Parts: sequence; structure tokens; C-alpha cells
Amino acid sequence: MKRVLVLTGGGDCPGLNAVIRAIVKRASQEKDWEVLGSIQAFNGVLWEPSEIVRLTPESVRGIHFRGGTILETTNKGGPFSWPVKNNDGTWTTVDRSDEMIRKLQYMGIDCVINIGGDGSQRISKKLFDKGLNIIGVPKTIDNDLSMTDSTFGFQTAVEIATESVDKLVTTAASHNRVFVLEVMGRDAGWIALNAAVAGGAEVCLLPEFPYDIEKVKEKLESRFVNDRGFAVVVISEGAKPKDGQQVFEVSKEVGYENVKLGGIGQKFIEQMKAAGFKHDMRETTLGHLQRGGVPVAYDRVLAAQFGVKAFEMVLNQEYGKMVAYRHPNIISVPLEDAVAKMNFVTMDNDLVKTAMGLGISLGI
Repeated sequence: MKRVLVLTGGGDCPGLNAVIRAIVKRASQEKDWEVLGSIQAFNGVLWEPSEIVRLTPESVRGIHFRGGTILETTNKGGPFSWPVKNNDGTWTTVDRSDEMIRKLQYMGIDCVINIGGDGSQRISKKLFDKGLNIIGVPKTIDNDLSMTDSTFGFQTAVEIATESVDKLVTTAASHNRVFVLEVMGRDAGWIALNAAVAGGAEVCLLPEFPYDIEKVKEKLESRFVNDRGFAVVVISEGAKPKDGQQVFEVSKEVGYENVKLGGIGQKFIEQMKAAGFKHDMRETTLGHLQRGGVPVAYDRVLAAQFGVKAFEMVLNQEYGKMVAYRHPNIISVPLEDAVAKMNFVTMDNDLVKTAMGLGISLGI
């Protein structure tokens, strides 16, 4: 019996369970394959004792519309930076990748399917370079992987953000206010841009284009006549003003390497007030609401396609590659190419041109 190990790493994302289910259902059509799952990404392998579960068609029945992941996930540590507590109470990290590969060999694992975003696929690439048979499946609500047209979870996050813009429009109009909606995306502004266009926002501020507070103020002032009017600003968590910095804090969580973005919405309001903007402003931060809940149909379909393709890549021994969507096809690309560069919003993007054509200010 051959074995494939499935795991989910990084932030959770609508559609993860749909991918797991698709892998298991496709594998069940082969008589000589068994699917296992590692709890909390590679932790399930590295823990003593290991925490590995058997995945069967019965165990994944009906999970395709559930948010989150039945395998749990983590964005702390990993095989190359495993947290270890020193005798003096401080923490350090050690490389346990070789040990983990030996454990996988001992378990009889023929291939690993790593479902995760940019950070997870960088781990996939390093493990492949060490000789591990591994295949990547792209997962991120940020849509910031350049070798795939889209990632599952993104459309659900956009839908949640757009619904929030819709709700803020009505309360903004009722109170003659400006509402500032802060959304996720880290260093890529795709969620903000799509939600702003779909929801009809007046201003959209993205990480890729540092904003001029005076130009934003001018746009918002134009929305008011005799102190009556309203507007909605969609701002990505990674946005920053010209000659300014992103708003973030360094995490104190052991093993968490990324900075924790957040707070730019409130900071932006403070900047507007300092610039002389007199109208009432309120801020709403969506936060993890964008990551949770039921995936929309588009994400379920894409996740199913990714899962089936991933297992067929296992059958074809296409190791060291990642599943990708290139309209209208589901293909595979080398992991090296998949992590070579990020997918950022650029001025020549058609959706940027659409936003500007609609009169949405990007603050530039």
C-alpha cells in the first residue's frame, strides 16, 4: 500500500476542506493508495508522539462546504525553524528537517501534499531540494502567488469584504459619515481593490501605492455639500502614506516570524483629522471574519480542481511542483517558479484602470 500525506499550513482559508476531500475521493479510486493527514501542518510529524490521522471517504464526507480545516493549521515554527526553549527561559529555533524526512520515510510516506501559501510553498521547495517527494497546492485569501491566476479562498474573502462595504454604505448615508473599512491582504491589495470596485467605494488605498493624504482629503471633501454626504474608504492592512510606514507590531508569539499588520484604518482617520478633514469618520476592521465561514461556490470548485489535480500529480510523480490555475486549465508549475516572485497590484492592471475609470481614488 502506497501512502500520501496531506497537510494544511499557514493561515486558515475557506476551501481547505474541499481540497482535502477532493484528494481523498480521487485517491479512493486507486486500489493501492492510502491518504493520511498531519495535524497542524508539519507539527503532526514532528511531535512526539506523532499526530497523524487516516483520511477516508467516510471521514471527509460533507466537509466541502465547511470553513477552516479538519487537519488544523499553524503559521508558527516549521521543520526548518522548530521553536526550542532554553534553560534560561528564552527561545531559539533549530532545523529538524532532516529528522522529519527520516520520520516520513519510517512511516512509509511516498509523497507529501502541502496545502499552503507563499511561506508554506517555500518550505515545500526547501524540502524538495533535500530529496523529499512533495507537491504544493496554493492557498491564500491574499491572491499573492504569481504563478496561478487565482487561489481558492480569495473570492470568499472578497465576497465578505464586499458585503461589508454594502452595509457600510447604508449607515454612512444615514449619518452623513465617512466609513473606513480595513481589510486583509498583507502586502498585496487584491481584496481591497476588488471589494472597492464591487461595493462602489469612493477611495481604495493599497499597499502597492503609497497614498497622498491631501489627494484623499480632496476626494472625500467632494462628497459633501453643506456638511451633508457620505463616503466609504476601503483600505488594505498593508497600506501606508507617502514617506510613511505600515502599521504593525512584532509578534511575541513563539515561532511566529511575520509582523502582525493592522491598525492602518484608525491611523488613516487620525491623519485625515490632522490634515483638517472635519466630517465624521468611523473605522471598521474585518480581521479574521474574512478567513472563516462557508466558501463560495467558486472557491469550492477551484479547491476541488486543485485537489484532484494534486493527487494525479502524485500518480504521475510530478514532485517539486505546485498546482496552478491558468484559465481555463489546471496545470502544474515548478515550485522554484511558484515562489520566485509575488503577485502584486500594478498600475497597468485592468482592474486598476476600471477603478480609476469609475472615479475611485487610489490616493495617488
